[in-house]
Amino acid sequence: MGLLTEALLLPLAPVRGSLWVVRQALAEAERQYRDPATVRAELAALEARLVSGEIDQETFDRVEDQLLDRLEGL
Repeated sequence: MGLLTEALLLPLAPVRGSLWVVRQALAEAERQYRDPATVRAELAALEARLVSGEIDQETFDRVEDQLLDRLEGL
């Protein structure tokens, strides 16, 4: 029965393969999003943008709060 099922589902193999790739990409994105080192690097980059004058203090505070909340949620 397993061989017959596989033969019937063979035309769907590209779809199943694509779904696997999407799941792997989502898992990696989630891992990077939750990685404390990534959040710390984003905080450092944010501070550099503030010091260079690229963003104002209000934007810095808002984004910093979001990043710190993300870090606390880990």
